[in-house]
Amino acid sequence: MIRILIKPLMPYLERILLCCIVGAIGVHLQGCGGPPLKPWHTERLTAEFTTKKKSEIQTFDDYRQLEDTLFAQLEEKIYNQTGTGPGYELVRYSSGSSADPQHRRPNWNRSFELPTDEPAGGVLLLHGMSDSPYSLRALGEVLNKSQYWVIGPRLPGHGTAPSGLKSITWEDMAAVVGLGVRHLAAKVGNKPIHIIGYSTGAPLALNFALDALEGKVSPLPASLVLISPAIGVHPMAGLAGFKNGLARIPGLGRLAWLSILPEFDPYKYNSFATNAGSQVHRITRSVAGRIVDRSRVGSLEKFPPTLVFKSTVDATVSTHAVVDRLLNLLGPSGHELILFDINRVAAAAPMLISDPGSLTSQLLADDTLPFTLTVITNENPKSIQVTAHSKDPFAADVSETAPLGLAWPPGVISLSHVALPFPPDDPLYGQQPPDNSDAIFLGQMAIKGERGLLKISYDWLLRLRNNPFFDFLERRTQEWLNRNGERVSPPGNHE
Repeated sequence: MIRILIKPLMPYLERILLCCIVGAIGVHLQGCGGPPLKPWHTERLTAEFTTKKKSEIQTFDDYRQLEDTLFAQLEEKIYNQTGTGPGYELVRYSSGSSADPQHRRPNWNRSFELPTDEPAGGVLLLHGMSDSPYSLRALGEVLNKSQYWVIGPRLPGHGTAPSGLKSITWEDMAAVVGLGVRHLAAKVGNKPIHIIGYSTGAPLALNFALDALEGKVSPLPASLVLISPAIGVHPMAGLAGFKNGLARIPGLGRLAWLSILPEFDPYKYNSFATNAGSQVHRITRSVAGRIVDRSRVGSLEKFPPTLVFKSTVDATVSTHAVVDRLLNLLGPSGHELILFDINRVAAAAPMLISDPGSLTSQLLADDTLPFTLTVITNENPKSIQVTAHSKDPFAADVSETAPLGLAWPPGVISLSHVALPFPPDDPLYGQQPPDNSDAIFLGQMAIKGERGLLKISYDWLLRLRNNPFFDFLERRTQEWLNRNGERVSPPGNHE
């Protein structure tokens, strides 16, 4: 009987089996080929913080002491296994190379703290996946000059070697967020505490705010600032967990990596672990689900005022996700989205794969948006000067147009996911290399020549890595923190 039922399905079952075999062969080939793995891909640093060490790491100071041990282990297991000399000039883990972060002072891969007398409040800076505290360093220094007590924790798995991303979880990173907030609360008392999250740091900030609303942690942040926030990622990211599981099969260890690249950036991993993609997918799904659940019962009224900065073109996160999965659900509680449009003078329409102009026009005309919207775009079709067009919540028309006194630099067609938190004079990613420096410079370089000449890929060099409108982002961030400084929750009890 069973044979009779299965017989008509045999052609289909054979095709499915064939697809599985082909897929398995493809997976195996992917797991065996590619550039060789280096010590920074394979060595495991056992001194890294995890939630399993939570009982022994009670404070942010404890965490930094553990970090000392971690970086000593990095020196022993990776730096000491890496050669030196002219052939290693672009190797991050070669002592004394131009890419060696220890060649720079301070080493911004490590957690940092910027104290101040009589603080106006506290600011916690949360960097993104594969980044380091360096990514929000410039903004932190500016806010510290405005009397904010600032800390920038190095999130677990980061700032050391790409292998650190093979085993971390987003819960490990969230635990360090809790340590940071509690540390700030002890330093600033009942003054407001703000959280600034960049890329994956954004859902970590949102996660803490949601926990605070539910009484699991305290204090409730006075406000959030999210820069290029990882709110929604591609659905295919969910397969990263499956691929990471296959990496445990003998011979398929390379599947633990989504990309294996040379490590020449002193403050950001170029190689990207499969587990890192899986963790981004997990936290974005968790945060999105919690926001949806709370919005359905109308319990987001007390959510901290949230300011979002984002480029309209972003290869990592879509603007639709930021609007539909976050700001539209938070409701009319004083939130704002600031979008940086493309350079309309430099962007020739026939050369664009897609033009984000239709989306920005749609948002500017949408009278159902419960948040303030500001679009930064060219003053007119022939000017590189930029203007801010703003409209109030539930408004169909622009309520204010203000020139910013800023302009698009020559040859720059748009911002990017990675550009927003870096000023034009950044010594690593800026518009010009610093004078009298023998350290590597990875910013804007007008390079023309034959292909295949440079050690760094053209795709990497093409991506803008600094924000020509950083002064505007900096000013609006300070205004946001000052405006929401009265929204204070007493320190209370902490988890």
